[in-house]
Formats: sequence, C-alpha cells, structure tokens
Amino acid sequence: MFRQRILSWVALVLALVVTEPRTARSQTVRKLAPGILTVISPEPHEEETFHGPITLSVSQLDWTPNFTPKTETLREKTANVTIRHNVWNLEFAFKPMRMVYVDIPQPTGKMQRKLIWYMVYRVRNLGGHLNPVSAEDKTYKPEIVDEVLNVGATEPSNTVRFFPHFVLESSEVGKAYLDRIIPSAVPVIQFREMRGAKLHNSVEISQVSIPVVPRDGGPGAWGVVTWEDVDPRIDFYSVYIQGLSNAFQLGASPTGSVVQRLKTLQLNFWRPGDAEYEHEGEIRYGVPAVTDPNEQATINAHYNLERRVDYLWVFR
Repeated sequence: MFRQRILSWVALVLALVVTEPRTARSQTVRKLAPGILTVISPEPHEEETFHGPITLSVSQLDWTPNFTPKTETLREKTANVTIRHNVWNLEFAFKPMRMVYVDIPQPTGKMQRKLIWYMVYRVRNLGGHLNPVSAEDKTYKPEIVDEVLNVGATEPSNTVRFFPHFVLESSEVGKAYLDRIIPSAVPVIQFREMRGAKLHNSVEISQVSIPVVPRDGGPGAWGVVTWEDVDPRIDFYSVYIQGLSNAFQLGASPTGSVVQRLKTLQLNFWRPGDAEYEHEGEIRYGVPAVTDPNEQATINAHYNLERRVDYLWVFR
C-alpha cells in the first residue's frame, strides 16, 4: 500500500508539469502496439442532414386573407417544412477498459480507497463531413467537406470540439452511471497509460480544438473517462457516448411534445466474474457468443439488441 501511495504522488507531480495543449495536433504519443486501440469509424448518412417535412405549431395564426392566397399565410408556409443542416462526425478509438484503486478525498477530510473503472480514448477529426447544398433543380444533395459551420460562427472552420457525455448502463441490474471527474485518479491513470501526452478529463477535452488530420497516422485528442461506485454484480453493460456527431432525430414523446434524440455510440462489454473479487482482466469488449439461440437472445436483450454486435450507432 505504501508503494502504491508513492506511485500516486509521483504520477501527480508528473501530471503537473505536462503543458496544456491548444490543439490536438500538439499531442505527442508513444507508438502503441497493434491491436491495443479499437477504432470506431464515423458513419455519416445523408438522411441525417435533414428533418421533415414537419409542421410547426402556429395554429393560433390560422386565418383566411381577403386579397392574397391562403398559401401565403404563415401557418400554411410552416405546414410542411424541411429543416436542413450540416453534419460532422469524429472517429472514436479506445484502449481496453480497466480498473485502478485510488485514494479519494472525502468530505470528512479523510481518504477512502475506491476501485475506479476507466477507459482511455482518442478522438480524431478525419473530415468528410456532410453539408447540404441546393442544386439547380431545387433539390438538395450532401456535399462532402472538411470544414463545418459551428454554432454561432459566421465562417466555416476546419476544427470541431468534442463535448463528451458518457454513460455506463446495465439493464441487467437496472443502473446507469454518468462519468465523474476524479482529480486524484487522473494522475495515476496518466502515469500508467499515457506517459508523454496529457489525458484530458471530460471538461478539459471540450476546450481542445480538433483539426482535420490524415486518416493514416494523424494525431488526435486523448482523454480518459472514469466511473466510481459501479455495482460489482454487473455482468453485461454498455457505454453510451454522445458528442461524436451533431446529428439528431426529432420524435414525439408519450405526451405529444417534440423530443430531440442525439446520435450516440453504443459500446458493449461483459465481464464473466463475480462481485467478490473485481479485476480488469475479466472485462471483455463485445457481446458474448453462445451456441443456444434462446440463450443468445436473452443475452442480446441485456443490451437492447436484436442481433449480436460489438457496437452500433443509436439515437437516444
């Protein structure tokens, strides 16, 4: 235990001398062995660039004009509206999910040793974003571009920012965990995983501009996501990640109101262990495969899947 505490303090000192990068391009990372990173490519689709036709709620403005056609009224013009917007996407890559014991400061002033679940990841901007452009025949076709028009900007930019939202969820035990920023855990993970490059927490990485880079060997922004107090009984779980794309869907809630669902990456994991002795060697990426179709269907149901897949893009 004394040796682990010394390593924690050494890691903290090393983290304090790492310079905060302005952009993802300035990060220098040691070369990883083949197979260490699992890379999830972005999957943009043309239908994500538009929504509709939809009817906007302006029923109180219904009236019949005397000298102009009714089709010129505001209500008629908003009866069948198609909303178009550009869509950008980021590539997501991650190292194997792991665990580490960390001393966490408590409100009492004492330290409590906790098991932290974490995942080190990288996001890259590979360009290839979709921008709807009007054609001469008054139709729209998505143009593949490397620049995007960010919210509030007047000119296109070749950089985007990642505003992450991570949720570790298990329908098996009926629990979901938002990621937590644990300052005392990041230096320990930094020292263990990424010597030579800074690991950003979920707030810090949102401040990094991510420029377009080549697909072959281009750098990216590195981050770490941490969870604490995860139920040790969990065998099947998924990590849901939002912020990798600005694509969304509009739907209706049970009450009839409009609901916006964001494009989300679902990563599936399982751990064939027990609640008595947790260790990272039990964690497996993907959905377990069995020969019995009924048992496989039961396992798939824990992930809300119709078929066995390691990951998929969903809207939620």
